[in-house]
Amino acid sequence: MAPDEKTIQTLVEIITHEVLQAYENADKPTPQGAICKVETADGIVVQTCFDEHGRVVGAGAERLTTSLGFVPQDPSIASYIDHTLLKPEATPDQIATLCEEASTYKFASVSVNPVNVQQCADLLRGSSVKVCSVIGFPLGATMTEVKVYETVKAMEHGANEIDMVINIGALKARKLDLVARDIREIVNAVHERGGLLKVIIETALLTDEEKVIACLLAKEAGADFVKTSTGFSTGGATIQDVALMRRVVGPTIGVKAAGGIHSREDAENMVSVGATRLGASAGVKIIKGEAVSGSY
Repeated sequence: MAPDEKTIQTLVEIITHEVLQAYENADKPTPQGAICKVETADGIVVQTCFDEHGRVVGAGAERLTTSLGFVPQDPSIASYIDHTLLKPEATPDQIATLCEEASTYKFASVSVNPVNVQQCADLLRGSSVKVCSVIGFPLGATMTEVKVYETVKAMEHGANEIDMVINIGALKARKLDLVARDIREIVNAVHERGGLLKVIIETALLTDEEKVIACLLAKEAGADFVKTSTGFSTGGATIQDVALMRRVVGPTIGVKAAGGIHSREDAENMVSVGATRLGASAGVKIIKGEAVSGSY
């Protein structure tokens, strides 16, 4: 008799735990006095080390041979949607309409550029809809100190959630310390203010191995979500990438699919493989089952 899904999941978790323990006990150099966290998925293990103040002092990655996966339950599609308007030409009237729609359809949040956060916070005060803003957007090539400042100001203006873009060039150059520190500094700024952080890894620009490393670094740094895309690069979310990201981070943090979600079927497919948020500029049409075109 074939084992059921719960038994398989339990066995995978046990095997993964044993691999992690073996890796943690291995003779590996770590910075003096550092506390190191180890995560493994899809045959890749990432180690991130923190000093006594919680700052990243080292990070590295190498290949192993284990994997872990989880697919969450599917609630209402509307409750998954970050109703998005990030176009540079967005007007205050369009932002007001975005907020009205989000409140009417009970979307998870509105996602807007920092300059529009205050207006959204004012319009959505008393609503269950969160205000999300984007940081280092859309390139991720801003200095960490600037990203932190931008984060703090957005939250001071009323943002509850932050979507940050990683340092993509540093990831591809395997300067993982820089990537990890960049994420960690924003994690600290967001969590100190009671917010939630989603880390955009821009999957269209990465190899599968780079996607795994980015997700593990974000998880170790304390991010609340990993997110596929900005919607402004060469591609958006795919079923394959969302499934990979969910398998990598396991059940403990969220996965946000964004870019290229053009129909209710697209949205439901993303949720079915593990997405727990959906970034979309046409959330109303999606939940009504209408045809949608566009990049985000």
